Amino acid sequence: MNKYEFGNPKANIVLIQMVDDHDLEGIERETGLISQHAKQDFHLMALKVGNWNNDLSPWQAKAVFGKEGFGGNADAALKEVLSLCTDRSKTYYIGGYSLSALFALWAAYQTDVFEGVAAASPSIWFPGFVDYMEKSDLKASKVYLSLGDKEKKTRNPVMATVGDSIRRAHAILQNKQIVTTLEWNPGNHFRDPDIRTAKAFSWVINQNA
Repeated sequence: MNKYEFGNPKANIVLIQMVDDHDLEGIERETGLISQHAKQDFHLMALKVGNWNNDLSPWQAKAVFGKEGFGGNADAALKEVLSLCTDRSKTYYIGGYSLSALFALWAAYQTDVFEGVAAASPSIWFPGFVDYMEKSDLKASKVYLSLGDKEKKTRNPVMATVGDSIRRAHAILQNKQIVTTLEWNPGNHFRDPDIRTAKAFSWVINQNA
């Protein structure tokens, strides 16, 4: 994975975000917004993913849209991420948008390296994921969740469950005493991903301010 770095490389707070080309188009705006709203200095490492559906999915699943299924290769991606998180004097947060946000949530069930998760419009409709959350223990202490208020308005029957799924995920985290919030943004899934991701990271940073 190619790595793109923003912010202060000496900061004690490190943000990890899996990105694609579209995310990179808005990453400088995102970083600027985090700088405006977060109360602490930070270093953002954006890691460009080669195959979105394969590298970020926690397990294999059939195609939900289009013809490309999910390869379930998130373990390999997480191994690469953790190789960048070896300085335990720093505080690490993982986050992202869409399937990247789902990967961030899943990663926090695998390791205690991450203090918090910034999950903006996560693909929480992913088959079996909310059930996985119900029976598993999160190792992070805080989680930001958000969704566009029109995201559930789709003809795709799997993706149409996203509203109910994120409410259930939020309730699961609350019941397990995780510091969490669920924010509803105006618009569909494709509106303002950079702004939504910046809000997510700013929230988790500010919980420790």
